[in-house]
Amino acid sequence: MEEIISRFIEHLRQKGASVNTLSAYQADLIQLRTFLASKGLNGNQPKLGDIDKDLLLGYLDELRRRNYANATVARKVAAIKTFFGFLTEEGILRQNPTESLISPRVGKSLPKPLSVHEMDELLEQPARRNTPEAKRDRAMMELLYATGMRVSELVSLDLEDVSLDPSGLSVQCCRKFIRGVYGVYRQKPIVERTVPIHKRAAEAVEEYLDEGRSPLVKDKDEPALFVNYRGERLTRQGLWLILQNYAHEAQIETPVTPHTLRCSFAAHMLQSGAPLRLVQEFMGHAYISTTQVYEKLESEWKRRVYEKAHPRAG
Repeated sequence: MEEIISRFIEHLRQKGASVNTLSAYQADLIQLRTFLASKGLNGNQPKLGDIDKDLLLGYLDELRRRNYANATVARKVAAIKTFFGFLTEEGILRQNPTESLISPRVGKSLPKPLSVHEMDELLEQPARRNTPEAKRDRAMMELLYATGMRVSELVSLDLEDVSLDPSGLSVQCCRKFIRGVYGVYRQKPIVERTVPIHKRAAEAVEEYLDEGRSPLVKDKDEPALFVNYRGERLTRQGLWLILQNYAHEAQIETPVTPHTLRCSFAAHMLQSGAPLRLVQEFMGHAYISTTQVYEKLESEWKRRVYEKAHPRAG
């Protein structure tokens, strides 16, 4: 079974699955294999033909007894269904035992943005330092909050994507590259958009370009806008750790990720009265329904403000 799992993962890789998806699916299937082996299916090498729906339901019951969240169980079900679908398509199995396997329902929670005060506190942290790294961090954080761009777009930015003109600074956003398994890059269809940036973010980026980037870069031909301490392109994981540190310093209890800044951008724009279509354009959403999630969030914010100002009697 180990060999066929590896074959399946390679199949997903060739179809362009992300590293996170490949890693999660592989771990889920190895966990399933361990469960099957514990049931004595053909010793330690479970035979695929012996796996039926009842056995898989027993596996899901085991996950629930171990208090896995519904979202985690749903992901594992998705991995299993995709795996057995692959085996059926390849002719390895005649019948798919997961055809009627039902995944637990997972409620879609609203994004959790920071308040305006929390956002100000977060952005203030790197501004208190005068190191090249702090100038870089401030520029990245201001840029994320000013544009609502995705973290993949931010770390993919090259110097040539930033333009300075009389009206200020703008960036050319696109999801250029997504890291594939074994460090290989695959290119997605490029959807570009130009996003204008307000003065505060523009000043942070300009300061980084003038004073912060050069001390960090080792190779003068490095195209990346934001680089790490080795002078190489900063990764998503690197940015995540940077934000975690600043959130801790700012004593923010709300979990902070790069996506938190994107959510905060949308929520605060809507709170200030920006049209939904404009927020959609800035965030690069293909469908207005995606942006409407933040409209619901803005309505929830108004409700909380009202309830705070008009507490219920008794």
